[in-house]
Amino acid sequence: MARNIKVSIIEDDETLRDGYAFLIGATEGYDVISTYCSYDEAAKKIAADRPDVILLDIELPGVNGIDAIPKLKKLLPNCYILILTVYESEKQIFNALANGASGYLTKNTPSTKIIESIKEVREGGGPMSINIARLVIRSFQKNQESPLSKRETQILELIGEGKSRGQIANELFIDLETVRSHIKNIYLKLDVNSRADAIKLARQNKLI
Repeated sequence: MARNIKVSIIEDDETLRDGYAFLIGATEGYDVISTYCSYDEAAKKIAADRPDVILLDIELPGVNGIDAIPKLKKLLPNCYILILTVYESEKQIFNALANGASGYLTKNTPSTKIIESIKEVREGGGPMSINIARLVIRSFQKNQESPLSKRETQILELIGEGKSRGQIANELFIDLETVRSHIKNIYLKLDVNSRADAIKLARQNKLI
């Protein structure tokens, strides 16, 4: 007989953590062997737990989920990490996957899909919520002949998310004047005079 899939959960919301643990643990073929409220707590014991799959939130106290992925992979090289989060931004998705996550689900995913995804990821698959898969596909469909630099594209995407110049500067760790300069260049290259026109033109031409 195949052994049960051993699952550890790292989630700071106690209600969600307990809910996931109950649903998964009550399903035949799965054992929830440990739950933690943060990576910092998990790091003390999770190597000894030896889970097959870790369900990992991104927004955690202390070390966030994105930064925790390579640390967990180092502790447990053969473990699969499945992100379960509210975040749907391309940046978060690609950072998570680049750091070694094997799947990415949003928290509005039905419980049956979460349980199926644990099995799928254990078997070498890469499960994603439908909306996440769409974002990934859209990203690969971007116009490769864009006149914008990588940084300009990044800034225009953040503008499209409704971020202010100050927020963009903080998120990209650059000063406000640099953001202004990039936006000026974006407007010149796209021959537009406003945020709305820049975003509209960029989306029409698959630049973002």
